[in-house]
Amino acid sequence: MDFPLPPVGEGLYEVELVRWLVKPGDTIKPGQGLAEVMSDKATMEVPAPFGGTIESLDAAEGSKVKVGQLFLKYQTNGQASTSPERERREEQPAQAAAKPVEVKTAAVSASGSSKLAVAAAPSVRHLARKLGVDLGKIRGSGPAGRVLLDDLAPHLKPKSNGDAPGKSAGTDTSQLDFGVAGTKVKLAGLRKKIAERMVISTRSIPHYSYMDEFDSSELVRLRSQLRDPLAKAGVKLTYLSFFVKAVARALKDVPIVNSTFNEETQEIALHDRYHVGIAVAAPTGLIVPVIHDVDRRDLFSIAGEIERLSNDAKTGKSKIEDLRGGTFTVTSVGGIGGLISTPIINHPEVGILGVGKVVKRPVYDQHGQLRPADIIFLSFSFDHRVVDGAVGAAFGNAVLKHLSNPAALLLPEKF
Repeated sequence: MDFPLPPVGEGLYEVELVRWLVKPGDTIKPGQGLAEVMSDKATMEVPAPFGGTIESLDAAEGSKVKVGQLFLKYQTNGQASTSPERERREEQPAQAAAKPVEVKTAAVSASGSSKLAVAAAPSVRHLARKLGVDLGKIRGSGPAGRVLLDDLAPHLKPKSNGDAPGKSAGTDTSQLDFGVAGTKVKLAGLRKKIAERMVISTRSIPHYSYMDEFDSSELVRLRSQLRDPLAKAGVKLTYLSFFVKAVARALKDVPIVNSTFNEETQEIALHDRYHVGIAVAAPTGLIVPVIHDVDRRDLFSIAGEIERLSNDAKTGKSKIEDLRGGTFTVTSVGGIGGLISTPIINHPEVGILGVGKVVKRPVYDQHGQLRPADIIFLSFSFDHRVVDGAVGAAFGNAVLKHLSNPAALLLPEKF
């Protein structure tokens, strides 16, 4: 029987086939994953609405597949493929029984798996590989024995989070894919999507960079005072929360930076909503989830949203709506160790802020006396078609102004 690609989400009509989770001859149970497909930066698993044996795979990994296009052929109840007329009659109930695919930002493996018979989402498979867990030895608690993330909980080990200013979630280098010497990996899935976006950005946007330094000593003191009390209340207050809040206020001071450029219409859209993306170094590659309406959130709400979005990105559970709509982006190399960067703008936005690591430096105070200070270097990149040098510097000054009074970031904007 023919099995066409079922609907994969509202407004999605074409996806990239990242990899097959089955092969010809495999026996499939209803609900078992057939393949991973990708749209935007979200990877989705296509589940089987049928039980039977895979007869053939009719799309190549890395190719584009449209909804309704022939995806694979299968046999049911030991019967060979029937006549085309009977196939059309039989495939209708199969399509009607298809479940909406589950959206996951998941790992893309260059090698096949010997455990594909185990029903599990891509995020679960990836985490199991990282933990060295054999999925075949885990009793799944999901439908039809499907292995869920919760089933891996006994194998998780608590990890300590760094406390350095400028550190963003997801910068644990042990979770990054450094590659294997002497191998070849096809550019596909999330890595291919990242490459496409970076090429578009660098080819179409004339970047220029602007750097400044920020004395974060007051911010470090304030956060150290608030950290433990808030942790008891279930709020993980990171330095990134302050940067995101300060950026949102600076975008109101310099509206042109909170814009997107439409190359076809040659129009600059200045937005009155403040949706700040945060770059997360997930195990599968760079993902930029978006905190929507930052200006309407208090600092603690922002902290909670950063933790949720970062955890979703690292465990492969990001939703498509969490990856869309950004008007400005904040990225950080400080968690790994960089001082200064020249970040690439997230097209079609016109600006991005890179946050470096904190370093102890001697500085002169207002009385000409040396004192130790916690210094963070801030790296801005702007689209020179939209943001002139003086405007970019004015925006950088606005960010520094709001960061220099971190206690004010705890108050409502109209206080």
